[in-house]
Amino acid sequence: MKKITYILIVILAFFLGVIGTLCLYNTKEKHITNEVNYSDTGSLKGPIDKIYDAVLLVENYQKDKLVATGTGFVYKKEDDHAFVITNHHVIDKADTIKLLLSSGELVEANIVGSDIYSDVAVLSIDSNYVKQIAIIGNSTNMSLGDNVFTVGSPLGIDYQGTVTKGILSGKDRTITVRISVGEILMDVLQTDAAINEGNSGGPLCNVDGEVIGINSLKIAGDDTEGMGFAIPIEQAMSIATKIEENGIINRPSIGVSLTDVGSYLLREQNINIPNISEGAVVISVSNNSPASNAGLKKGDVITYIGNNKVKTAPHFRYLLYKYDINDEITIKYRRGNEELETKIILTEILSLNN
Repeated sequence: MKKITYILIVILAFFLGVIGTLCLYNTKEKHITNEVNYSDTGSLKGPIDKIYDAVLLVENYQKDKLVATGTGFVYKKEDDHAFVITNHHVIDKADTIKLLLSSGELVEANIVGSDIYSDVAVLSIDSNYVKQIAIIGNSTNMSLGDNVFTVGSPLGIDYQGTVTKGILSGKDRTITVRISVGEILMDVLQTDAAINEGNSGGPLCNVDGEVIGINSLKIAGDDTEGMGFAIPIEQAMSIATKIEENGIINRPSIGVSLTDVGSYLLREQNINIPNISEGAVVISVSNNSPASNAGLKKGDVITYIGNNKVKTAPHFRYLLYKYDINDEITIKYRRGNEELETKIILTEILSLNN
């Protein structure tokens, strides 16, 4: 009898041990599962806390009148100055720029510099006003479908500090944008996070609260929804650094004015071009310019820069601005039925054309 009792106790102890181990394992699994990021819990609070107080409302005053608002964020602190990045179009033509902080303080800012082609502007304020600096991320590490969010001030002060959420809808997009000097091409990220008037210049962030882009524009229309675009942060920060150093961006030029192959300007200028569907047509050449020295003439159709085919005049500028001043480039062009090639050393921009 004692022997049977002993065996039963051993069996009972074994099963209790197994049950205890399973309970401990399940408890540990639950503990591990609780250590998650926002994508598991649905909350953006942690990432938002990393950026929120770095985001500012930007006010554009012309002749003492508030004419436009946008968003910006503090990306750097150096000695007594803090630097704010926003869009060029947010501060364009401003006499005075004021920044409304998340604390409610209104501070006048200095314009360090601005660049119309990249749509990037840099402002500065006294660093004592700054509570938080944005963490700069890397857009190249992002994948389609990754969650993103924005912080900004759509429609102005009444909605300052609005957060919207979406996904990264597209990478390496190239879109055409009309600005005061004509059409330009921009490399952008695409998102379906809500971006409205006033969000321009604000941060597009990843799930870690790092800035991966600067919200710049959206496509609006009755048949269009959820198509917002942001400047990749690597491109924006490269421009910002140059603006900090020089106040302006020095861009290369060959010294020509261009138009598209189907432009009405060809008739006005009495230019007859070969039967060609793509390219940038030269309508004038500056004296003693790199283009003039290389032999380019009115009516020539530029078809290639290096190995890149030129589709339109804005596309030519887009490709040209990937080079630096003093770079040597190879240009292919059509003159009548001839296909010609020349080398050009780039100089500083001579005009608002190329």
